[in-house]
Amino acid sequence: MTATRETPVRLTQFAHGGGCACKIPPGELEDVLGGLATAPPVPGGTPLLVGLATGDDAAVVTLPAYGGAAAQAVVSTADFFTPVVDDPYDWGRIAAANALSDVYAMGGRPVLAVNLLAWPRDLLPFELAREVLRGGMDIAAEAGCHVGGGHSVDDPEPKYGMAVTGLADPARLLRNDAGRPGLPLSLTKPLGLGVLNNRHKATGERFEQAVATMVALNRDASEAALARGATCATDVTGFGLLGHLHKLARASGVTAVLDTAAVPWLDGARQAVRDGYVSGGTRRNLAWVAPFTDFGDTDADTRLLLADAQTSGGLLVAGEVPGAPVIGELVPRGAHSVVLR
Repeated sequence: MTATRETPVRLTQFAHGGGCACKIPPGELEDVLGGLATAPPVPGGTPLLVGLATGDDAAVVTLPAYGGAAAQAVVSTADFFTPVVDDPYDWGRIAAANALSDVYAMGGRPVLAVNLLAWPRDLLPFELAREVLRGGMDIAAEAGCHVGGGHSVDDPEPKYGMAVTGLADPARLLRNDAGRPGLPLSLTKPLGLGVLNNRHKATGERFEQAVATMVALNRDASEAALARGATCATDVTGFGLLGHLHKLARASGVTAVLDTAAVPWLDGARQAVRDGYVSGGTRRNLAWVAPFTDFGDTDADTRLLLADAQTSGGLLVAGEVPGAPVIGELVPRGAHSVVLR
C-alpha cells in the first residue's frame, strides 16, 4: 500500500496498533526490567531522585546549587507511538502532548524537546511527515517548550514522539510512590480514548471530543495539584486507569479504592465497547491487573473501560484538584492493591 497525493491517506492503516495501545504489555515489560532497577549508582554522578525502581513517569536527577542559586531537578523522558488518528497534524499534536505529559506528571515544566520520527519514505509522502512535525511543534510552543532538532529513521511503520527535558523543584515533585492513606484520588481527563481511537481506526469515524482531550496539555492540572500541596501523581496512558492505579498503589504501599460511579467517560465510549472496539492492549491490561484487583460486582464493560489503553490521558492525583472529579481514595494496604466499589 503506497499513498500518493491523489490517494486519501489513512495513517492508522499503516500501523499494527495505535497510540499508547501499542505499548509492550506491562507484565512483559516488568519481566524485561527485572533486576535493572537495582543497577549501581554512577560514580561521581548527580543524585538520581527517580529511576527504574517504581516505574514512574520520568527519570529525575538533581543538579547542585551554583553561585547561590537553588538546586534544581532535571526531568527526562521519551515517548513515541504509531498513528492514533488519520490526520497527520492532529497525530503530531497528540504525540507531543503525550510526551510532555510525563514531565507534568512529575510536577515539572518542559523546557526542551527533540523529535523522534520513523517514516516509511517509500510509502508515505514527506508532506505528511512535515504536518506531523508541525503539529508537534505547535503543541510544544503552547507549552513554552523549545524544539531543537531530533532524530529520524526510515522505518516500515510510521512513528512519532519526543524526548523531553524538564525542570522541577526537587522538594516539590509529584511521584507515584508518595501516596498515603486518607488521600482522595482525582482524575483530570475522562476515560474512553482507547476504544474511540480503535473505532476510528476501524471505521474512519472522527471523534472530536477524543482529539480535543488528547491534545489538551496536563500543565494546568499539574500546577493546580502542586498548588494544593500534592506530592503523588501519575498520568493515565497505555496501561489504563487500573494499570496506573495499581502501580501507584504498589509503589506507595497502599490500597486504592475506586468509586466506579464517579469515573468520567467520554461520549460514545460505552457504545464503542458494546460494539466491540476494544484493543488487544486493553485486554492485556485487564489480564495483568486482575490478580491485584478486587472487582466486586463491576460489570464486564466497565472493567474493560477502566483498563482501556489511553493515549495522552489525564493526571491521576492523590489529592484534590479544582475542577477534577474525585474518583476514590487511598486506604491502608489490604489484600489487593485496587478495590472497585
